[in-house]
Amino acid sequence: MIQVSDTMLLNATHIHRDVVRRDGDMLITLDFEARFLRRKRLMTDCGNGFMVDLVETVSLDAGDAFVLEDGRQIIIQAKIEAVVEIRHEAIAKIAWHIGNRHTPCEIRPDHLIIRCDHVLEDLLIRLGANLVKVMAPFNPEGGAYGIGRTHGHDHSHS
Repeated sequence: MIQVSDTMLLNATHIHRDVVRRDGDMLITLDFEARFLRRKRLMTDCGNGFMVDLVETVSLDAGDAFVLEDGRQIIIQAKIEAVVEIRHEAIAKIAWHIGNRHTPCEIRPDHLIIRCDHVLEDLLIRLGANLVKVMAPFNPEGGAYGIGRTHGHDHSHS
């Protein structure tokens, strides 16, 4: 394997949200955890290395893009991962239990989607939910007030 030094890598120092693909753009497929970053060396789906060096840690969504120094974009796709589709006649009640645990959740019109979590799955089954494990891209809702993820958030209201 050929080692490439960081000095040869293109840098991405900012992102664009919800982009339209253009000629010359590249793709990168990242799972949910990998879409939460500030500084990291990554590789596009076609094998081009680049360095992400953002001002602050961000939560990225499928459809966002890293912007390279030369103006090209690397568009983010959500990786297929193990998730659980949840159905229940009182889906709002189920959503409350998921949210009460600060668990990332994708909301669909007739079901919810979470990453596999055997403890939470057991609770949901006891609440009468119908669970189906599938492999699919995971695109949960943003955190409180539409700001990224809820890890380490502040409940103060000052």
